[in-house]
Amino acid sequence: MSEQQGAPEQLAAGKSQGGAGATYKVVVFEFENFCGKKVELSAECKNVIEKGCEKVGSVIVESGPWVAFERQAFGGEQFVLEKGEYPRWSTWTNSQTNNYLLSLRPLRVDSADHKLHLFENPGFAGRKMEIVDDDIPSLWVGYMFPGYRGHQYIFEHGDYKHWNDWGASAPQIQSVRRVRDMQWHKRGCFIAPTPTPPLPHSRPKPHTPTPCPPCRRWH
Repeated sequence: MSEQQGAPEQLAAGKSQGGAGATYKVVVFEFENFCGKKVELSAECKNVIEKGCEKVGSVIVESGPWVAFERQAFGGEQFVLEKGEYPRWSTWTNSQTNNYLLSLRPLRVDSADHKLHLFENPGFAGRKMEIVDDDIPSLWVGYMFPGYRGHQYIFEHGDYKHWNDWGASAPQIQSVRRVRDMQWHKRGCFIAPTPTPPLPHSRPKPHTPTPCPPCRRWH
């Protein structure tokens, strides 16, 4: 396994491309609810202001996943953007610290590894926890607090010897989840089988009343 660089900006440099054959597209809008100037991106963007968008108020991810950053050049707080619509800043972050989004890049998916190893201490020391997912190729995102709350930290394939390597200011990760790669797991791709027409119901034969015996008259 290759060792990651320490700074988030250096981490971003080698991870801007996705897996083989992957395509990425995200549309950022200047204002909430997909209003104002819009910019379409299919590769990393170190500064959305240079693209003519003074700020980002809403986002549509058409294919991804992506990671967005609070500051230019992939710095500051991280925000995971999976396929879908984000009409306002509170839909891509729950840390409630700021509403800035100034740079983005695609997230690389490595189909060869599905394991995440968490260590108690820096330098891969202390107690170890292994999280395994054998379903589909995936990425991982850690959260500062339980219930997927607080600052987000992306874990791509590689080694992270210190919490600074994943952009954190403290050794605190209390929940982890998998990031779906929409190149492999597309929403709405399940094809329903052609329904079999119901068999015609057999119609019961019309009831033929049994004739009554001839009436007998008493004399």
